[in-house]
Amino acid sequence: MNPDLLLVRRDLDFMLYEWLDAAGLLGRERYAEHSRETFDAVLDLAEKLAREQFYPINRILDTQEPTFDGEIVHTPAELKPAVRAYCESGLLAAAFDHDVGGMQLPSIIQRAASAWISAASVGGTLFGLTPANASTLLKHGTTFQREVYVPRLLEGRYFGTMCLSEPQAGSSLSDITTRAIPQADGTYRLFGNKMWISGGDEDVSENIIHLVLAKIPGPDGKPIAGTRGISLFAVPKIIVAADGSHGERNDIAVAGLNHKLGFRGIPNCLLNFGEGRYPVAGEPGAVGTLVGEPHKGLACMFHMMNDARIMIGNLAAALGYSAYLHSLDYARNRTQGRRPQNKDPQAAPVRIIEHADVRRMLLAQKAYAEGALGLNLYCARLLDTQATALDDAEAQRTHLLLELLTPVAKSWPSQWCLEGNSLAIQIHGGYGYTRDFQVEQLWRDQRLNPIHEGTHGIQGLDLLGRKIRMHDGAAFKAWRVKVAATIDRAQSAGEPLAAMAQRLATATDHVETTVRTLFAQDDLDLALANATAFLEAFGHVVLAWIWLEQACAAQAALAADAKRADADFYRGKLAAAQWFDTWELAKVGAMLDALGGLDRTALDMQESWF
Repeated sequence: MNPDLLLVRRDLDFMLYEWLDAAGLLGRERYAEHSRETFDAVLDLAEKLAREQFYPINRILDTQEPTFDGEIVHTPAELKPAVRAYCESGLLAAAFDHDVGGMQLPSIIQRAASAWISAASVGGTLFGLTPANASTLLKHGTTFQREVYVPRLLEGRYFGTMCLSEPQAGSSLSDITTRAIPQADGTYRLFGNKMWISGGDEDVSENIIHLVLAKIPGPDGKPIAGTRGISLFAVPKIIVAADGSHGERNDIAVAGLNHKLGFRGIPNCLLNFGEGRYPVAGEPGAVGTLVGEPHKGLACMFHMMNDARIMIGNLAAALGYSAYLHSLDYARNRTQGRRPQNKDPQAAPVRIIEHADVRRMLLAQKAYAEGALGLNLYCARLLDTQATALDDAEAQRTHLLLELLTPVAKSWPSQWCLEGNSLAIQIHGGYGYTRDFQVEQLWRDQRLNPIHEGTHGIQGLDLLGRKIRMHDGAAFKAWRVKVAATIDRAQSAGEPLAAMAQRLATATDHVETTVRTLFAQDDLDLALANATAFLEAFGHVVLAWIWLEQACAAQAALAADAKRADADFYRGKLAAAQWFDTWELAKVGAMLDALGGLDRTALDMQESWF
């Protein structure tokens, strides 16, 4: 156990300041009161909390799961002081406006800060969905929800959840059956069951605000079929009066806890709404208030879901990064075997980092983890650009680019940092799959992320079925403009960047050709049959671009001073970019060829053939 093996501050500084120009945001009015010093102070604070509060409880939260006594969900005692310290630091509300209690920091700084906490103890991030919950209420909520719920959420007195899935309806939200019955006082009474609710009950916060998808009965008294009938409701665990005081417990009962592979410190609950166990004013039904307009709840909830998807991508990157550092440390200290050309059995064993295959695995981890973190920080920088756009055109371009990249920012780190976590175990050998070393837990924690907030299949359908083609391909075109600018910059930098740029240009052209082929058939089932493969291929092209961006920044630094004390840091960046270009981007051509071949195998496979 070593708190030094979480993230590398030097790398964060490179990404934030040398590549993504976070300091350039200081010239925009929203962030004008900040400085490089305040940015660094926030990162220092996050690192301190990660090392001193969250890392020491990481193993405790993994081995001592929350328990349920029939009334209350209990978490390990060590969790509460760490969570309180985080909330009291102001980091929970860091990116929110001053007028709602936030620091009004750029999202890119908040995202980098949160990566420290995720790397230290993802099971300790009980508050993880709270900022997205508050943001959704700020955008779509009533005056009461904004003025009473939101300040308490951002102070960390209340925590927020997202209640979508039901036992019979996971990702298929059109099939939810939870009902919301309107009341004379303007509230609703909810009846139904929700499954897989992270933080659905706990003993750390004063209250929980559940954002719940449910259906309001139509004129015939029956729920409206499909997603068109879905509305969104804010349903507190404890009823809150107009003056903010607490009343009786709402009619929300915990039916049980799900025992997970990872993220074990966060209670994952099955919740029953309106079963009558805790009647409010003597009547069954969980009391909630409408968020947004009736029957438009899914659009409101997507505001929270998109925040959550980017959050998952960021913590997936953090888990991959920490696993990389653990295996790098192990490889530098573990001695075993000799080099192939040394046949002397009396020779001393070498450190395993001297074996080319171990360096290969470390390079892969470095490429996955630093690439994934870079992608998510890039997306955060886009959020800041959008929030401070100089005109509507800039805001629209940035919005489209974010829409396109969101499914990639969630899914690519979840898939490939998981592969990195697996390589970390491989490097540890037999020790890797024991609990003596932390890489085993990091893999288990990571394995949830390809499922969290929409599986790969869902993200693939979103990317290929909607984002690539929306507004006549405007988002894809906006991305191509960005990539073309990177390619031009790299080509003017000389070798090896120019060759990498040419291969990226070929890959982006191949993506566009493949999209045209898929949708030229007027057969949507066929076009989307292999959407997950397209997500993987496109994601690799996006990451090749992110790595070329980082390589340009690294080469510029070396060109300015090749003998600088930290020259090895930049050479490591260039090596990782070269490795990704040689070994990962090379896979894309075959994948896109297979997609362009309009293979029907998965589509035509019959159940009886399995």
